[in-house]
Amino acid sequence: METATELFPLNLLPAEQLTTLLQMSSWATYAAGDLLLEEAGPPASHFYFLEEGQVRLSRGGQPRAVLGPGSFLALPSLLSGEPPRYSLEAQTPVRLLRLPREALPLLLSQPRLAELLLESLAERIHLPEREEALLFQPALSLLRRPPVYISPQASVTQAAQKMAEEGVSSLLVESQPPGILTDRDLRNRVLAQGLGPETKVAAVMSAPVRSLPGETPLFEALAYMVEQGIHHLPLSQENRFLGVITHTTYLEAQTQSPLFLLKRIERLELSQYGQALGRLVENLLNGGVPALRIGEIVATLNDALIRRLLRQAEARLGPPPVPYAFVVYGSEGRKEQALLTDQDNALVLGQETGADYFQALAEEVVEGLHQAGFPYCQGGFMATRYRQSLAAWQAMLLQYMENPEPQALLEAQIFFDFRGVYGSLELAPLDELILERARRGVFLYHLAKASLAFRPPLGLFGRLQAPGGELDLKRAGIAPIVSLARLYGLLAQSRARGTLARLNAAAQAGHLSPATSEALAEGYAFLFELRLRQQLAALRQGQPPTNRVRLAELSPRETRRLKEVFQAILQAQEATLQRFQIR
Repeated sequence: METATELFPLNLLPAEQLTTLLQMSSWATYAAGDLLLEEAGPPASHFYFLEEGQVRLSRGGQPRAVLGPGSFLALPSLLSGEPPRYSLEAQTPVRLLRLPREALPLLLSQPRLAELLLESLAERIHLPEREEALLFQPALSLLRRPPVYISPQASVTQAAQKMAEEGVSSLLVESQPPGILTDRDLRNRVLAQGLGPETKVAAVMSAPVRSLPGETPLFEALAYMVEQGIHHLPLSQENRFLGVITHTTYLEAQTQSPLFLLKRIERLELSQYGQALGRLVENLLNGGVPALRIGEIVATLNDALIRRLLRQAEARLGPPPVPYAFVVYGSEGRKEQALLTDQDNALVLGQETGADYFQALAEEVVEGLHQAGFPYCQGGFMATRYRQSLAAWQAMLLQYMENPEPQALLEAQIFFDFRGVYGSLELAPLDELILERARRGVFLYHLAKASLAFRPPLGLFGRLQAPGGELDLKRAGIAPIVSLARLYGLLAQSRARGTLARLNAAAQAGHLSPATSEALAEGYAFLFELRLRQQLAALRQGQPPTNRVRLAELSPRETRRLKEVFQAILQAQEATLQRFQIR
């Protein structure tokens, strides 16, 4: 038998447990070039401890990493039961210990060994595809909904109906101690045993329910499920259940990466896009990705969807009669839209021709976006209505900038956030026109006036004014910051579209103080994330997302931060009022 030093870190186990581990395992040797595990091949039936040699991880035929002695291999495939995402090939002659899944509880029973096991997997976090990083998130970060409960006195028929209505595969039972009933229980303990539909839940449930704290790393939670032979695991926090994860949680989370969704867009059913995007956004936010960064990712995905719809329309209608550009504006143009909101898009044509063609193209794309979950714009700011030549667009923007009517300019501000998504028509002339006219005082004066249209709801002594206990975050804070950033970004002659980039450009040009720019930028990030979290909470409860937040649901820190942001906005607005001598 190998000595203790030869088996580090396995030798961290007590001698008796190490003997047990070796008895349930087997040694294997492979020559250089031998394949241990094949990408997309059969799922791993064992995992491996690499005692000697080097193993290359590759994907799509491309090397991704080389792992050396002390590494553990094939765990993700073993835990998920799915085909491996990487190939494992012996780069040199190797000696491996083949470990069955039953060995996991032994390894995890020793804290230091469990830590090294996780560190071995952590080496792969730096691969271009970062699916394994999910294994180290708290298990609660992947919860999709709160648990669903049922009485122990309910019938199994009622339980099955509730599972179907709620779209879940398990129910927590309100018994003492709490229990759980799963779809497998209904099959194995009811149907397979020939029990009747009136059988009580209490007779076939599992109790007490086995659970783990929500902060448990996902890897440990999955390993616990393997050890216990269970497929559903409730997560708890402070003596209450947060939700239930299943043995497919890791796989489901992998499919909610931006890259995965981007690859699927070309073949994804349009009706599935909104739901997939919502899951992705929540997964990214729970994973610690900044909310504004999520907005950029979502904009990239939305752009890909638009390009798919346009290519499909062109394939059906034929080549366009003249060059054109499909543009988006508003929050989508700024890449600051994290959930599906009203469409804001338009067509810019090289010439005023091909009316029937572009009408059909616009209708097809707008309708496709609607099927994907983007509501029609109530104001009609869509390509089906805003579809004209580049010269006509220049004339329209010139009208807004030279003879600005206050209400019209208030509505038309979003046009200055335009961004081309598809098409061969060059849009630089529109940028040049906007920047050239922005040097003239009359336009900036009226744009400054428009930026003061929405004032944060702070009353005497800095009290929040919220009729009915609710605040509209967009009207109270998000829109004012966006408007100020647009004003000062144009004043700085910046071509930037994003709010933070505009604020930074204004500070660098000396039009905003660094302190003001920083305060508005930090405030915008806070408001954007606060709104996003509220909207995701509404979606989880089956309600439409809105811009409104209830003050009673905010923490003291959030309330205090909200007041600070509003105060910063008011100070910036007051400085704008003085600077442009607005009456």
